[in-house]
Amino acid sequence: MRVMIILSALLMQVCLGATYSWSVYVHHLKSLLGITQAQAQVPFSVFYFIFPATMIFSGTLVEKIGPRAATILGGLLFGSGWILSSCGAGNFTLTILGNGVIAGIGAGIAYIVPISTCIKWFPNNKGLVTGIAVAGFGGGAALVSSLAGYLLKVGYSPFQVFAYLGGIFLALIIFAGLFMKNPPDFSATGTIKLKFTKVITDRRFIILYFAMFTGLSAGFAVNANIKELFKSASLLSGVSAVSFFAIANAIGRVTWGSIFDRVNSKSMIQINLLSQAVLLFMSPFILTSATGLQIFAILSGFNYGGVLVIYAGSVARIWGADKVGSIYGWLFSSNIPGAVAPLFAGYIYDRSGSFTIPLSIIGMIILAAILLLQLNKQQFQHEA
Repeated sequence: MRVMIILSALLMQVCLGATYSWSVYVHHLKSLLGITQAQAQVPFSVFYFIFPATMIFSGTLVEKIGPRAATILGGLLFGSGWILSSCGAGNFTLTILGNGVIAGIGAGIAYIVPISTCIKWFPNNKGLVTGIAVAGFGGGAALVSSLAGYLLKVGYSPFQVFAYLGGIFLALIIFAGLFMKNPPDFSATGTIKLKFTKVITDRRFIILYFAMFTGLSAGFAVNANIKELFKSASLLSGVSAVSFFAIANAIGRVTWGSIFDRVNSKSMIQINLLSQAVLLFMSPFILTSATGLQIFAILSGFNYGGVLVIYAGSVARIWGADKVGSIYGWLFSSNIPGAVAPLFAGYIYDRSGSFTIPLSIIGMIILAAILLLQLNKQQFQHEA
């Protein structure tokens, strides 16, 4: 049964991670609709506002209706959102509503299920199992971007692609949800409920929130704009960069997760953030060729993969595995301010023609998070 839990988690996340392929559609949307780089990022940014906002409440919902029902509900909404977005050729608002709002709600409900469920089934390997459980979220974008890139190349519009993918996602997530359940010896009745206000005023939570926000901002700014990071990149180079980012993202989740089980949370977060900051500062020297774009995509994706593992594992260590569903959902809302990063980067790019300034600014904010962790290192000395 534990094997089916892991496989179902991977299948779900492959579908839910499809929004990471968004930059594949940006050029086509700009050409078809006559919109700017920043405007084309609106569905992506709305998704990463609605998705984490929903997770603030989804942990409690999962506890009430169970992981299976939550997954099925999330799958219905996620797939339906993509299908609705296919109607955006005549009105781009429908794409924003479908891919951004409805799919975001669906992802917010379904995403927490495999993380909390897998940690309950594998309590002694929190980091590794979390990494495996969410690897599909990054790796799925590689599959989706390759498929979408091929369909776009042979003449399909992005709106047609949205419709086909939406139907596939709806069916696969519901199928995976049939296998999602808590271990037989798990009982939620004996767990102590933590108040929302008590947790969000905890200094450890505040520090984790800011650190996660900076790491997410770096990943979002790169991922959503990756095809434009090197102006001379061909369609093939751009699509492959998206795929490389996604594959490295998936590998990074498993790798960072396995290392996390052996290192304390503060040190792991600092190492991950420093890796991201250095790469952002080096971007002007790396992004000078198509090969440089691929290297940058791989390194950025690998570092970003750690963000979606380390913080979930830290929550389990600090507050307990039974609290991951609710507390990590609250922490995950750091995606909301992080979702501004693609718009911020796109806005400056539209005016300066370069991503160097926004990436450097994000790098400096990351350094501030590293310093904050170091100044409060005593807060993370006691972990489960």
